[in-house]
Amino acid sequence: MITPAELSHFGPQEFAPRVVAWESTRACNFACVHCRAKAQKEPDPKQLTTQEAFDLVDQIAEFCKPVFIISGGDPLQRPDIFEIASYASSLGLRVVMSPSGSNLTAETFEKMKGASVKMISLSLDGSNPQLHDTFRQVPGAFNLAMKNMKLARESLFPFRINTTVTQHNISDLFNIQKVAVDVGAAEWDVFMLVPTGRGKIQMEITPSQYEETLTFIYKANLTSPIPIKMTCSPQYTRVIAQQQKQHSQPNQGRRGGGRGCMAGNGFCFVSHIGEVFGCGFLPISGGNIRERNFKEIYQKSSLFVELRNHELLKGKCGKCEYKMMCGGCRARALSVNKDYLEEEPYCLYQP
Repeated sequence: MITPAELSHFGPQEFAPRVVAWESTRACNFACVHCRAKAQKEPDPKQLTTQEAFDLVDQIAEFCKPVFIISGGDPLQRPDIFEIASYASSLGLRVVMSPSGSNLTAETFEKMKGASVKMISLSLDGSNPQLHDTFRQVPGAFNLAMKNMKLARESLFPFRINTTVTQHNISDLFNIQKVAVDVGAAEWDVFMLVPTGRGKIQMEITPSQYEETLTFIYKANLTSPIPIKMTCSPQYTRVIAQQQKQHSQPNQGRRGGGRGCMAGNGFCFVSHIGEVFGCGFLPISGGNIRERNFKEIYQKSSLFVELRNHELLKGKCGKCEYKMMCGGCRARALSVNKDYLEEEPYCLYQP
């Protein structure tokens, strides 16, 4: 663990999150096979109350003004969600929302606008009903997703499409990208599965497929009409650097959304019961906002201090020349190696 004195060489952005995701509830109508939260039909009676949610927003806003992702489960399962979103917006947070499994209506979008929600994300894990519905485990999920996207476009409400890459859809990514463009998404965010919750290691693509996917996304981004971002894939920063060096194109791929592991390093995740994690896939808490101030947890808890110190990385991640820009996925290291400081198990690169 590094000492407070040693923290001085880190930039200020590491001390305040640029993005905070709040798992507003675990209630959801879907039971997706990859679900981190193991979402359920009914809300957990221990989830944050309305007043506790306001307190969380206060603690964040007094500290910084990040993007505030209201996720779940399905946040629309909370009857107070627009009240909370409006309050967060009024305090200067940029509020976005991630509804899951909801049948959205024109009234829903008007309520989001009234609460100053800036964007929503909608999931699409297959370009056809067979692929998407199997993944979501709800017949008709694909048609519902397409309906919601059409309604968002008609409501002039920005939306992005999230896709989680697993063995079931790795051959369908080109088609999913085409759908994202055709339906008018503002961007396409490609998530690499982290085996937590219902997500199983057996669902993950192989390391070689992982590398091929990163290269595919990089090249697709060069000509894509909409930006393509990648999440839970810190090695993408290395791939971008390698591709730009190889092709002498320093300005190409800048829309690629490349970023290293943000767990505790510009990003954090607050659970439905107030636990603060480096990310939603890293199930080690730095503290609970019911007991400790959010800023103190983010800046001073041993978990977050260690996550920000890449000198503590082990194995080949610790030796890698790209470790400061990449850092490897700490959640995947924990899931496979039982140590969040161990090397990234799905990276083929040899330092």
